[in-house]
Amino acid sequence: MNAPLIAQFRSAFGIAPEFITRAPGRIEFIGNHTDYNGGTVLGASIDRGVTVALARRTDGKRRFFSAFAGEMVELAVADSQKRSGKASWVNYPLGVIAALEAFGLRAPEGFDFLAESDLPAGAGLSSSAAIELASALAFLAATGQSADRETVVKIGKYAENNFVGVPCGILDQGVSGFGKKDHLVFIDCRGPKFATVPLPADAHFWIFNTHHKHALVDGLYATRHRECMEAARALGVSLLVEATAEQLEGARANLPADVLKRARHIAGEIARVGEANTALRAGDLTAVGKLLTASHRSSQTLFENSTAELDLLVDTLVATPHVFGARLTGGGFGGAVMALTSPAFGTEQAASVAAVYEERLGEKLEILHCQTGNGAEVLSAPDA
Repeated sequence: MNAPLIAQFRSAFGIAPEFITRAPGRIEFIGNHTDYNGGTVLGASIDRGVTVALARRTDGKRRFFSAFAGEMVELAVADSQKRSGKASWVNYPLGVIAALEAFGLRAPEGFDFLAESDLPAGAGLSSSAAIELASALAFLAATGQSADRETVVKIGKYAENNFVGVPCGILDQGVSGFGKKDHLVFIDCRGPKFATVPLPADAHFWIFNTHHKHALVDGLYATRHRECMEAARALGVSLLVEATAEQLEGARANLPADVLKRARHIAGEIARVGEANTALRAGDLTAVGKLLTASHRSSQTLFENSTAELDLLVDTLVATPHVFGARLTGGGFGGAVMALTSPAFGTEQAASVAAVYEERLGEKLEILHCQTGNGAEVLSAPDA
């Protein structure tokens, strides 16, 4: 199983791995920034992700290697400090180790750890959640422990929030953990509660990655988070999901204009998630597509986490035949656009969109045609 990965592990560490786990990337289908506001969201796990291979060591050393970083990071068990620069990717498995302890679980003392990914960098497909969940499953398997799927998801989120330092909600880890082929994952983030929604057979996902990312993206994400929390406090609610339309209207005179816009986006986006859920169950992809495009317009004008590149892509896509709708996917401030299309949209149509983009901006796009895939899983273990 996975001969190239095993060969790569042998090349890096001189032995074969004992455990192989994998977790998928995800498409944020609709529900932009609703998760940490207690709202609802729909996402899709995809057929690309992060695979982790691990072998236990008895000398207390922890060695990390990844194809995308291209260098070995060796740590003592007692060394749990965050890394910077090229080694910063190690913060994700290190964060999981810290999270395991917080959940009353443990990581193996020493190990060799290899991660590989077929997710494109900067496309908003959440490689961070994928490596967190794959790491958690590998560490649990290596120590003979078990945890239910929701706990594994929460371990990943804890690592991201408390070690890596990104104030994300449950969307990324929840979709990567609960994903199911030919389905979307619906999350009520207040529980959190997880469910799957069948995806109509005629639905296809295309990702158009600009490779543009705002240099201050982490700070901008944190700013939006802070603005949402400020709006909730001013409205007298714990999270924006609890705010009513009447409360928002009544707060016009008291909230700073930007903060009010953020709250209006979240309220509208939560409503769109509910409508999209209903339309999906009815198989009405035309209605779903309109909601996706409306979501982008709200991100563009109210949440202000879009960019000129993303807006150009959405404008071009919605004017292209066989496209139901399009929107930015992920945190925004750059990254990628997701298009929901019929099967009649193919490489020729995708190339025409890319040609418009290149003509206008002089830059090339990365284009991915994604399928849905299953959630995080252990692929290989000694007793499997």
